[in-house]
Amino acid sequence: MVKNKFVADYQINASRKIVFQYLSTASGLGEWFADDVRIDEDRNYIFNIDNEDHHAKLTSLRANLHVKFDFFDPKNPNDADHSFIEFKLEENELTQSLFLKVIDYSNEYEEEELEAIWDGLIAKLKEIIGG
Repeated sequence: MVKNKFVADYQINASRKIVFQYLSTASGLGEWFADDVRIDEDRNYIFNIDNEDHHAKLTSLRANLHVKFDFFDPKNPNDADHSFIEFKLEENELTQSLFLKVIDYSNEYEEEELEAIWDGLIAKLKEIIGG
């Protein structure tokens, strides 16, 4: 299957620490990204979206900077799917504006669909944090 890499930057008017909690914790992600987010006994994240579970490993985390989730098939965990979602918080030095960079590498949707999905998700996140 062909993978699509979607990359977009969104300006967020909130502090880096506040935004990062919504990107890196199960409770924070459950408020805007998925219907429910759980962490299993192996410390894998389970994102429930539209009554379907998506399993991911937290493969990279730098406090208040970035987080990356690599998705996998729980029935075949050694099969390299290579789908991932990465969130990076970047600050514009001149304007002191905070930007959330979203990198979504998957085969679920076309570019236009991904853009619409992420625009909606980020609007929900901004509404929650007031940014």
